[in-house]
Amino acid sequence: MLAALFVVESTVVAANASAQTVKKGWSKKGKGAAIGAGTGAVAGAVIAGKGDRATGALVGAGAGAVGGALIGRKKDKKKDPVRYQQYSRKD
Repeated sequence: MLAALFVVESTVVAANASAQTVKKGWSKKGKGAAIGAGTGAVAGAVIAGKGDRATGALVGAGAGAVGGALIGRKKDKKKDPVRYQQYSRKD
């Protein structure tokens, strides 16, 4: 019974995925989050000094990811409204 349910569900998911438009790489929001996380992790580790670099890197990565995503989201909204509508839609 569980296997049959899994097969039906995976078929529905696959059909739904094929109906969507093909995306053209990373959005500016995704790029901003990734770049911000990397930059923030390095900056956080450097600022934390020798004491607790891991915590500084984690805090910096989190802050950088949020900041980068916000900036990228704003760029997507302005330059590529179709892509912005794809990830801002509440399905």
